[in-house]
Amino acid sequence: MSYAHSMPFGAQVLDGGKARFRLWAPRADTVSIDLSSKKRPMDHLDGGWFELLTSEALPGTKYQFAIDQGRSVPDPASRFQPSGVHGPSEVIDPRAFEWKQTNWQGRPWEEAVLYELHVGTFSPEGTFAGAQQELDYLADVGVTAVELMPVSTFPGKRNWGYDGVLPYAPTPAYGRPEDLKQFIDAAHSKNLMVFLDVVYNHFGPQGNYLHLYAPQFFTENHHTHGGRPSTSRARRAAPSAIISFTMHFTGLRNTALTACASTQCMPSSTIQVPIF
Repeated sequence: MSYAHSMPFGAQVLDGGKARFRLWAPRADTVSIDLSSKKRPMDHLDGGWFELLTSEALPGTKYQFAIDQGRSVPDPASRFQPSGVHGPSEVIDPRAFEWKQTNWQGRPWEEAVLYELHVGTFSPEGTFAGAQQELDYLADVGVTAVELMPVSTFPGKRNWGYDGVLPYAPTPAYGRPEDLKQFIDAAHSKNLMVFLDVVYNHFGPQGNYLHLYAPQFFTENHHTHGGRPSTSRARRAAPSAIISFTMHFTGLRNTALTACASTQCMPSSTIQVPIF
């Protein structure tokens, strides 16, 4: 079974061979999109949004946003960064992946035996595919839930994952989005839950371009590497953006996860939104 969730931003593959690109850039006067070295101006909508509907962007197309005819930046809602945090984003169609474990319903919380897993060091390959080969071992020793340390795109090849900058894009050091989905599907086939360790309170310093076109994301009284997102200010400026920022990333289909908002953490095993 394939699945896709409608995203209010980023690149979304539509029916009929079309794609829609949306970027929230309240500081920018103009935004163009660079589609495989072909620049196309985006329409300036209300509320700081820019949008382009085109038939020139099939899955696999590389793209960047050019801010005020100047600096080109990756999509902050990119689903994949094949060349890393500074490179172009890639159009991904989540419907291309076929989920096999369609009846997975999670496990009772009292059965949870968590194993915190660093994808880059858990197997000789240091990839999602390499970690997948070790799932039988985890199940055999009594693990019932795998907690992946942060997998968002980070600079370089080795990282703890806590300075990721593109929360919707699994790092290419570990594999492609479909490799992460395959890992999750395989874990479910062995009755293993999957959790994501996520970090929403800061961004890493490399590949963080939000300050160029959306400074409302950040507080003015915190000076940390990469900046600290201000969810209250961003929520007033773009409600759908910040809500989706939190909920879409934590939604892996039928996977037990913990979605945190403010000071409250709410366990859930019913979120059904594959975003990778």
